[in-house]
Amino acid sequence: MQERRFGRTGHHSTLAIFGAAAFWQVDQAQADATMRQVIEAGVNHIDVAPSYGIAEQRLGPWLARERSRFFLGCKTMERSKEGAAAELRRSLELLQVQDFDLYQIHAITSVAELDQATRRGGALDALVEAREAGVIRFIGITGHGVESPAVFLEALQRFDFDTVLFPVNFVQYANPLYRSNSEALLRLCRARDVGVMAIKALAREPWAAQPRTATTWYRPFDEAAAVQQAVNFALSQDVTGLCTAGDVHVLPTMLQACANFTPMSPAEQAELIASAVQFEPLFA
Repeated sequence: MQERRFGRTGHHSTLAIFGAAAFWQVDQAQADATMRQVIEAGVNHIDVAPSYGIAEQRLGPWLARERSRFFLGCKTMERSKEGAAAELRRSLELLQVQDFDLYQIHAITSVAELDQATRRGGALDALVEAREAGVIRFIGITGHGVESPAVFLEALQRFDFDTVLFPVNFVQYANPLYRSNSEALLRLCRARDVGVMAIKALAREPWAAQPRTATTWYRPFDEAAAVQQAVNFALSQDVTGLCTAGDVHVLPTMLQACANFTPMSPAEQAELIASAVQFEPLFA
């Protein structure tokens, strides 16, 4: 699988970054089978968080023996210094590792939440101290929602984050303001050598009243051709890679699509965005 440089971290991450949210509620046997698929596909980067159900417990036995194989990123939804420091320590224990390559302030969806995390005594202070102590190497920020690109433009003015993670998919890009802010964020990240992870590449629409056939919190594209198209679009943006969808059954198709990635021309991208009227954006 193709690799891209993950900004100033210097790590060359595979186009598919394993999103461990897929381990939300699986047993260890399923987690073991999935990890064998991930390793066979050559994936060398994992993204996990305490908020992903039992994912840390399922990953722990693997990282205890395979830590050197992966660039490992974790997150905190705590907004205070004390809360973030405690959550970081707990994640180290559950994942059976001594350190993280990347630790991120997670799920920042508004400037108000950014204020909480970056104020004096906020979560960011804990991450800076952890970096100084050698427990983490890089500091990132993640978020969802229609405001995330604009919020991250502000975040990068407040602190020199090493990485960002936010939604990139063609349905969401049909929102002109979201697309404009995303493109501005990607330009700034390129200029500052900030690594970029994309999430929600396969988001088709909210579940609403439809029966849920996957553990993703959105209805994903799941047919191979549609997955390939969505992946090609997201990877044609200036991102390092895509966090894989949070479902172990969708994962193989997405891994294959990342392995088969073909860049889309601007005209092809525009045509795909125009087709998004038949779907509903996850973030309105």
